[in-house]
Amino acid sequence: MKLIGITQRVDNIALYSERRDCLDQKWSEFFYELGYIVVPLPNISQDRALILLDMLHLDAILLSGGNSLCGLNPSAKDIAPERDEFEKILIKFAQNKSIPLIGVCRGMQIINVCEGGKLSPINGHIATRHSINFKNKEKQFQRTVNSYHAWGIKPDDLATTLQPIASDENGCIEAFESTASRMLGLMWHPEREQELNEFDIQLIGNFLK
Repeated sequence: MKLIGITQRVDNIALYSERRDCLDQKWSEFFYELGYIVVPLPNISQDRALILLDMLHLDAILLSGGNSLCGLNPSAKDIAPERDEFEKILIKFAQNKSIPLIGVCRGMQIINVCEGGKLSPINGHIATRHSINFKNKEKQFQRTVNSYHAWGIKPDDLATTLQPIASDENGCIEAFESTASRMLGLMWHPEREQELNEFDIQLIGNFLK
């Protein structure tokens, strides 16, 4: 089995006066199908992060969903500055070590921002399902995905190092891959499907080969 490190959302638990790192348990089920054991990554400072990453020898990294990016709305209740900084370290680390990096929802957004792209507010994409147009080298097709984001990537806002592989009916980018390093971005949540979707398993599995 291989190891994939997955970042965690930050939740404030007022009842216990705790600031917690949290991860959906379904990610473990998803990646077990691909021959990976999930290693939850804590949101720690740069010096500790680099020590941890050197010790773990991860085969892949996934930036998970949850928490708004601080640069979008500094007053948002769900921002986590420590997570933003940790994930920026992970992106650089993955690029320097040629480790496959996957970004899901927020993870896709922060990759685009770190690569020089932008984000825009988007309506009608929170807790819903919608169709996307998927295009790869062999074929084009439509599929329906879940959606839990308030910020999107317009075609002109995609970083120049990234190329779109799926878009919604308005042209906003729903998936991309990097032309410069091993990076894949998905705006939907594979782990939030009631039953794991075989297309998602194959898509991520093919990327990790």
